[in-house]
Formats: sequence, C-alpha cells, structure tokens
Amino acid sequence: MRFIDEAIVTVKAGDGGNGIVSFRREKYVPKGGPDGGDGGKGGDVYVIADDNTNTLVDYRFTRRFEAKRGENGGSKNCSGRGADDIYLTVPIGTTVVDVETDSVIGDLIAKGQTLLVAKGGDGGLGNTHFKSSTNQAPRRATSGFAGELKQLKLELKVVADVGLIGLPNAGKSTFIRQVSAARPKVANYPFTTLVPNLGVVDVGRHRSFVMADIPGLIAGASQGAGLGIRFLKHVARTRRLLHLVDVQPIDGSDPISNARVILHELAAFSPELADLPQILILNKIDQIPEEAREAMRARIVEGLDWQGEVFMTSTLTGEGVDAVVWHLMNAIEAEREREQEDPEYAAAQRERFLRLESEVRQNSEAQKQAYRAQRKAQREGVQADNLDDDDFDDDDGVEVVYAPY
Repeated sequence: MRFIDEAIVTVKAGDGGNGIVSFRREKYVPKGGPDGGDGGKGGDVYVIADDNTNTLVDYRFTRRFEAKRGENGGSKNCSGRGADDIYLTVPIGTTVVDVETDSVIGDLIAKGQTLLVAKGGDGGLGNTHFKSSTNQAPRRATSGFAGELKQLKLELKVVADVGLIGLPNAGKSTFIRQVSAARPKVANYPFTTLVPNLGVVDVGRHRSFVMADIPGLIAGASQGAGLGIRFLKHVARTRRLLHLVDVQPIDGSDPISNARVILHELAAFSPELADLPQILILNKIDQIPEEAREAMRARIVEGLDWQGEVFMTSTLTGEGVDAVVWHLMNAIEAEREREQEDPEYAAAQRERFLRLESEVRQNSEAQKQAYRAQRKAQREGVQADNLDDDDFDDDDGVEVVYAPY
C-alpha cells in the first residue's frame, strides 16, 4: 500500500432541516392551533484515529465529503430526523489543519481519538414556537442553518520514541533491522531508504519503544537538496534522536565533517528540533582495528565538541547495539515516569512538543512554497537551475510497516 503523508480534503457538514407551518386539523377540535415541527439537525463531520491504517492515500482519490442534511419538520409537532454523522478514518499521528486560517484544529495521537471538524447546522423552528397571546395562528417558520464548510489539510507524522538521523549509507536501516523486525531495504548506494520505516523494539518483557528510520540527509537539505527535509517532519514527535556517523566512509570523507553537516541541517531547518536530546552513534567500528577505536572516538568527540552520550557500534555484526537499546529504553521510561509524577515537567514537555510541531510544520510549508516558486520561475524562463520535479511530488508513495521484534 502506498504511503501518503499529506492530503487536502473538503468537508461539508449537513444543513439543518426546515421548520414547517402546520395547523392541527381534527374533528371536533376547532381552532386546533399551530403544530408545525422543527427541522432535524444536519450531520457532523468527525476525524477518527485508527491503527488499522497507516497512510492517507484514500484521500488522494476522494477529496470531498458531505454529511446529509436533516429532515424537515412534520405536522403534529413532529421534529425532523437528524442526519447521521460521518467519520473520516486517519492513521494515528495525523494533524488536522484548517487551510483557510492555517490553524491546527487538533492532533490525533491515540487509537479511537475523535475530532469534530465541521458542525452540522441546527434545524429550523416550526410555527409552534411563534404562537403568542396576540398571534394564535402564526404562519411563520424558519429555515435550517447551514452546516460548516471547511478545507482541511491532513498531515501524517509517524509516532515514534526514537528517530534515526544521519547521512545516506550511515547504517540507519541496518541498525533498525538489528533491533526490530522491520526490514527496510539495505544496499551499498546512497538513498537506498526513500521513505520512513518504523520498527517496534522489544526490550525484555513488556518493555518496548518505537524507532523511526528517516531517509538520509545531505548538505543543503534544508534548501531542498537531495530528498530535502520532506521526511524530517516525521521525527518531530520523537523523544530522542540517534545520530549515526560512519567512522570509515567509503568515499574517504571525514566523519567529523559529515556529522557537522547533519547538525547544521537540523539547526537550519528547525532550532527546536536541533535541541532534542541526541545520542552520537559511531557506527561501522568493525572496519576499525580494536586498538585504534578509542583514539578514533576521542578524536571525533573532540572535533565535534560533543557533550552528550556516545556509543560505538557495528550494525553489521551487532556489536554495541544492545547497549544502545537498553540505554534508550531506560531513558524513555524514566522520562515517562517523571511526566506522570511531576505535572510541571509534563506541562513543559507538552509545551515543547507543541512548539516543535508548529515550527516543523511552518518550516516544511515554507520550503515547499519556495520550491514551487522556483519551479514556476523555471517554467517561465526566469531561472535556469536544474530542479528535480519529483522532490515535492505529493503523489510519491511509500510504505510504513509497524513490525514487532
């Protein structure tokens, strides 16, 4: 199944039914009076999170959804039947944005969570409501109110605790294959991974976290180079970033310079994202003699002025991988427990994630707009730069697989 992480849809809630003008007509009941019923309420439109889907591809083919209108009122003070609500099923991790106001309506992060996105119109009033001491036979009723009409942008961000970042061929996909049952494609050429991959990492009994493998970044990604930052938004929900560095690049480049590229692109795209806790993973140590590893580690740490955690691993052989997994599990559990015990810390965390979500969304949209402006200028002959028309092709599809270990 193709994975689409953005879609724009139009939703129209149902209009309310009309109230009617009616009078009681019954034998031996002269001047029965008004008995016009009210109109029924129009159907609402909801968005609901479901764990049985992981793509927004359905909303690329059906882009308009309308709830039915309420029925008109009837005689004998019978109200019209209200219309049924409609529910749009989306994957967990979907953000709903009002296109007109560019404001976030809500974020669906739990199974079964529902969000009202368009409210149905109320029904009109029948003439019964207008009876008074001076008007015993009112011939007035009101029409139903119109339902809300909105254009919505659905943005899917994978829900993961840990995000893997690094240059292409740093070993990210091999790492997630080592620790989970996810099976992303692995090959010895850049951009083997073109899409996000998710894996559930089991650590002992009843202990697990979700890891996301993000396509590699390159220099200039924040300006659209390579795959740009198209998929970088998928690490906006993570608690930790694993920064994988190839200590023996096949092209002979310097690992320190390569790590700086990623740090620079993160900061250029989103300073809030760059401030997430990062763990430096010096990968492919199987290519370094054992007696030279500590010196290599010290050189890279000093060159980057790295103050955080550092691990040395070989994702090919599995050396050092378990230590990383256990460290991550303990850190994530400690953070979750602190959020439950300390309301102030939990509030600060929520505020930080809201800022991060907002910044990532705005920066992603700004880059898209800039890219589209470049394409338009190129078509008009104003600019002759070579651009890849597929960089932001909204129809590019991928598959994301949740796989238990």
